[in-house]
Amino acid sequence: MKISAQLREKIEDRIATGVLLPGSALDEASLAQLYGVSRTPVREAMIQLAAEGLIEMRPRHGAVVTRMDPTRLLEMCEVMVTLETLCGQLAARRMTNGERLALVTAHADCEKALADQDPEAYFGGTESFHTALYAGSHNRYLSDQAAKLQRRLRPYLRLQLRARNRMDTAFQEQTAILRGITAGDAQAATEALHQHAMLQGERFGDLLASLASLPLSAEA
Repeated sequence: MKISAQLREKIEDRIATGVLLPGSALDEASLAQLYGVSRTPVREAMIQLAAEGLIEMRPRHGAVVTRMDPTRLLEMCEVMVTLETLCGQLAARRMTNGERLALVTAHADCEKALADQDPEAYFGGTESFHTALYAGSHNRYLSDQAAKLQRRLRPYLRLQLRARNRMDTAFQEQTAILRGITAGDAQAATEALHQHAMLQGERFGDLLASLASLPLSAEA
């Protein structure tokens, strides 16, 4: 992985975990010193984050962490529901044995992370699970769009796993999705993904309410 991509992940993690609050200023020189790199990969990472909408480049003010409008986030979540449900429906019919194995392996990683009560490792497993799910649809345009939107919502999806008992519930939902897909049952997979999405939407609303209580940075 390129240095700029690694930095993007690290800065994104700080945004996701609330270390960098909405409105916080991002200074190239300070970030370069923090991570022990030159300013060039930091600048590249910030360009990537801006393209994802996680930060904004403001004339004469530099980069700041974006405060996403709650309505916009909910709209994005609704689209994510539709994309993932369609991916699951197609994957149940089109997945190869190797792709199913990748899905099972990712689910097993989630199970281990759940046993360890490690939300970061669990989220890594869910990302692998969804990546396998998208690929299994065998529709490149659909999988590209789903992955792009999932990446945009990534910080908020990560935060959800910190809620009490969230990993346990998420694992049960994912297990139902896995069963439908590995059985080649498109209807069961669709229903499981739809149920997961409905509950996800409810939790997302709760998350937005909690995010709304976060203070804006004085640097905004």
